[in-house]
Order: sequence, then C-alpha cells, then structure tokens
Amino acid sequence: MAGYYRHTYISSVVKLVLITGGIIFFMTTSLNLNAGNRKESVRELGIVTGIISPGRLNAITDVKGVRVGHVTIIKGDSVRTGVTSILAHSGNIFNEKVPAAVHVGNGFGKLAGSTQVNELGNIETPIILTNTLSVGTAVKAVVNYTLNQPGNENVRSVNAVVGETNDGWLNDIRGFHVTENDVIQAIKNAKQGKVAQGCIGAGTGTICLGFKGGIGTASRVLPESMGGWTVGVLVQTNFGGVLSVNGAPVGRELSTYSFSKYLPDNEEGSCMIVVATDAPLLHRNLKRLASRAILGIGLSGGYCSNGSGDYVIAFSVNPSCRIKNSEKRLMHFEEVPNNKMSPLFMAVVEATYEAILNSLFFAETIKGRDGHVVEALPVDEVISICRKYNALNWDKNLQNMKGGMKK
Repeated sequence: MAGYYRHTYISSVVKLVLITGGIIFFMTTSLNLNAGNRKESVRELGIVTGIISPGRLNAITDVKGVRVGHVTIIKGDSVRTGVTSILAHSGNIFNEKVPAAVHVGNGFGKLAGSTQVNELGNIETPIILTNTLSVGTAVKAVVNYTLNQPGNENVRSVNAVVGETNDGWLNDIRGFHVTENDVIQAIKNAKQGKVAQGCIGAGTGTICLGFKGGIGTASRVLPESMGGWTVGVLVQTNFGGVLSVNGAPVGRELSTYSFSKYLPDNEEGSCMIVVATDAPLLHRNLKRLASRAILGIGLSGGYCSNGSGDYVIAFSVNPSCRIKNSEKRLMHFEEVPNNKMSPLFMAVVEATYEAILNSLFFAETIKGRDGHVVEALPVDEVISICRKYNALNWDKNLQNMKGGMKK
C-alpha cells in the first residue's frame, strides 16, 4: 500500500518513518502487512461481477469530491483496530449538508446519528467507521472537529454519523485504543484518488465469511443514455455466511463456513456499507438506493444473522441537492424520477458485491488478541475454484456481456 505514515514499534523504541500522505499505521514488525506483496482486486484477477462498467478507480472516490482517510492502529500482540473516514465533499459539510438516508438490514449495531439522518434527510459531518466500543470516542471527536470548523462558531448541535463493527476477536476492544486524535487524523488524512483496501483503518481487525475481512470499495458508472451517474461503495466487512464468488461455491469448496471456528455461539456481525452517488437524489430515493445495497451481502453469501449489525448510509453529492443554511422560505431541488431509478439500483448492488469481494482479496492473515489468527482468503485456490465453475472473465467469455455495459 503506497502512501502512509508508519509508526513501527521495535523493542519498545518507536521509530517514525514518513512516506507520503493519507494513512497512519501504528504497527509491529511481526505483522508485515502487504510488505513486498502487492494485492490485486477481483477484477484484476479476472473476476468480473455484474454488467455495468466501473469508474476509473473502481472506488467510492470515483464520485466527484468524495474523500477517504484511514488511521490503522496495530500495537503489540493485541491491538488490531482503526478508523476510516468518508467525506462527502471538501467544504464545510455542516454548512453545506448533503441529502442522505440510512437503511437497516439487521439492527444489532450502534450506528450513531442514524435517526436524525432519516428524520431530516441529510448528513452534516464526515462519516466515521471504527470498532463497536469506540463509537462514543468517535462521536466526541467528530463533534469537536465540526465545532472547530471556520463558520461554525455559533453551532450548538451536531449530528455525528459513526458506524461500527466488532473487531474484538483480534483486537483488545475493551482497551479503548482508538483516541479522539486518531479520528481527527483520519478526517484530515481523507483524500480523493485511490483507496487503500484490506486490513486497514476500520477493517484492521474484522473477519468476513470465515476469512480475514477489511475495507473494500468499488464503483459503477451508468451509460450516458441512463444518466451517466456514478455510484461508489465502501464497505467494512465483518459478517458471516458461505462465500460465493460469481456463483462459484468457494466457501463450500474450501470447507470454510461463516465464523464457526472463530467465535462462540456463531454470533456473526457486522457490515457497514457507505454509498455515494452524483445522481441528484433526495432522502426518499436515497433510502430506496440504500435498501438495494444489502442485496450485495446476499450475493457474497452473507445472510444478515441475528448478531449482525448491517447498515447502509447513502448520500448524494450532486450540487443541485446541497442543503445550505438559508433563511429562504422555499428550497428547490432536482431529482431523478422514480421510473429512472432502476439502473442506479443495479449499480449499487453490483458495486456493493464487488467491494465486499475486494475487502477479502486485499486482506492479509492477522494474528491478534490471545494469539487468535484469522487467515487471509487463499486467492490462488479461489481462482482455481472459479475456473472450475466457469466464473472467470465473464466480460470476455459470455457473448452478451463482452466489454460490459458501455458508458
């Protein structure tokens, strides 16, 4: 992964190595994440999901103005956690809110700020993802960040949006190792461009479909005849099920089912999904879009178990939909009509599914708390299984899909 600050702990002596912009790591030498081993996306490996073409980066940052930042915290043999931030635009989000909606697939989770998002139909802060017991810390940090933004001197109420998954199998979650400064740094690190994936940020300690999970992202761009809109998705994967890749029964073939060999009572969870689009959508249609993203979990083999907190946060960055502080009696917006929404629904399902797969394919084996080890997906074996079930290179091998849906 190119581009990060790394704090490396060696025999209790801290060395700071400055590389370049965007990500902070606190990590030990025993893990060696991604060192000398460039991971490839599922698409680069010939696993082409869906029929709509991805954006240039195949990431949530293909949506103009959206930025992502990470802080990864790995200390000693028990701390495996972090923070991921998603910013809708580079301005003052409180003073220039974006329309938004939250959909709940299974509500065993702690998504702070969700009720106000669905009541007022907008988001006014950066979106933060972290671990379950660090939600309170992240809320306080986001509130302080917002209050200290120029132009917010008279603000008396802030609705911080913070999502979580529980990384307590690999991480000393009870140690509260995420600090307010980590959250602020993740916001300040947020950049446009390529998004680091796998065991990074809020995905450092997560488990997905029986393998090491993490952060994943993907995008879709509709043809101009369908509006030309972009849909980008970022996921924090920590859920159970039986992995399926383009219909190939990978979980069954590898005899790896859900979390059963890792967690007692098979309480599996969760998945946070963040959806961004430049299509002009307001709360109602964003909620409809968010509800379709959950289908991507099903395509991957997940099923929203009892213990899983599965949430989708969707927002639009379209300038015509921005909600600015105003004393005007009426506000005027543009919006995609209902009968033009179906291509966007397809796009978000495809992008969510591919983002989930990317979170697995980019992840590394991690050893954490109490010596627990979660193995990375055995990519070479997965490719062989996909070949066996004719699940590779669909864009080239299927007659009616060659090249995908043209932009």
